Amino acid sequence: MMQLISDSASNKHSLINVMHRFIAAANNMDETIMVPSLLRDMPLEEQAASEVEANNNVPQCPNKQRDMYEHYLLLKSIKNDMEWGMLKREMSSGASFLEMAVKQEEQQPVTGDLQTDEHTDLEHQFHFHLRGLFGVLSKLTLQADNLTNRYKREIGGGNFIR
Repeated sequence: MMQLISDSASNKHSLINVMHRFIAAANNMDETIMVPSLLRDMPLEEQAASEVEANNNVPQCPNKQRDMYEHYLLLKSIKNDMEWGMLKREMSSGASFLEMAVKQEEQQPVTGDLQTDEHTDLEHQFHFHLRGLFGVLSKLTLQADNLTNRYKREIGGGNFIR
């Protein structure tokens, strides 16, 4: 059993490794960014900064995160959810997403024919969501690294003389 765990951890394409890379990037971001409030009003992308100035200080996409601070908080929140699990969300019943999903499953009638299709569908759903999770975690890792590097450039975090 121990050999199995070490083999999966050493595989660079394993889900565990992708999760560790994101958490490491988010931890590095958190350790590097000593004053997160300095990220306020800094556009998320460098291109966005020039576009905002060209458009009389009006961002083109008001729906998206407007500054690096909001993005920083988002990445920290996702990291915390991954490390500590999904916290109970304030819904009408106060139940967590998992509890709500289990309750919904219990309310659906199950027939013998449906069960066979459901099991083959579960494998398809698992692989679909696994691919999505790999993609999202890879993008989040890049975003955490980019935010850290941009903070260092903008704020001068890498230029301190000891």
